[in-house]
Amino acid sequence: MVKVAVGQADEFSAPDALKGALAEFISLFLFVFIGAGSVLSYEKVHVGVTDASGLIVVALAHGFALAVLVAATANISGGHVNPAVSLGLALAGQITIIRLVLYWIAQILGAIAGAWVLQLVSTGEVVPIHTVGVGESLWGAVLIEIVLTFTLVFVVFATAADPKKGPIGTIAPLAIGFTVLAGILVAAPFSGASLNPARSLGPAVVAWNWTNQWVYWVGPFIGAAIAALIYDGLFLSPAPPATHTPVSSEYN
Repeated sequence: MVKVAVGQADEFSAPDALKGALAEFISLFLFVFIGAGSVLSYEKVHVGVTDASGLIVVALAHGFALAVLVAATANISGGHVNPAVSLGLALAGQITIIRLVLYWIAQILGAIAGAWVLQLVSTGEVVPIHTVGVGESLWGAVLIEIVLTFTLVFVVFATAADPKKGPIGTIAPLAIGFTVLAGILVAAPFSGASLNPARSLGPAVVAWNWTNQWVYWVGPFIGAAIAALIYDGLFLSPAPPATHTPVSSEYN
């Protein structure tokens, strides 16, 4: 069931919304800088050869970075660090459309800024972009992105957005980070394993290479929407009556 809430116009200037948007900008800046930077770093050490060990290094960098960034921003913005996650939460009524727009703008600008700074410090090397594997079908890559992003957003709901979960603690950030880590290990050679439109867009803008960029928007957004509708419609239930001071939701 879709529970979209538009929100009030003054939310665009509300301090908590602006602080949340700033946190999302910072988190995407760092996520792209670290994630794309891990690819550049490995290729520099190994003279441009990406092998199985390189895949593990890149997956670990993305997974650990995401876990840390989700934990660091959970109490400010909800720790989305991903436009697809924000979309899923908006479809379930966890955030308003106005906040969704604010977060999308901040996330995209943060991703572009992170890729641009990485380009500056990498002595002229081209920032790597997500690419579909050689010989792979574009629609097959879209399906992979749908499945992986569905998994990610489902985990976000189960560990961070469900009122039955209890305090976010360390479980949600680790679960979210490990989900992305596993996704990269499984699918990087096939679809590029983005799971995050902003993570793909930032380097594409800086490199000015738009090859198959649509794959990394269509797939993650469809996967996020399906996960939100299924979890919200079948599993999400109101929090039980509080017998003590309630813990506020990190995603509101």
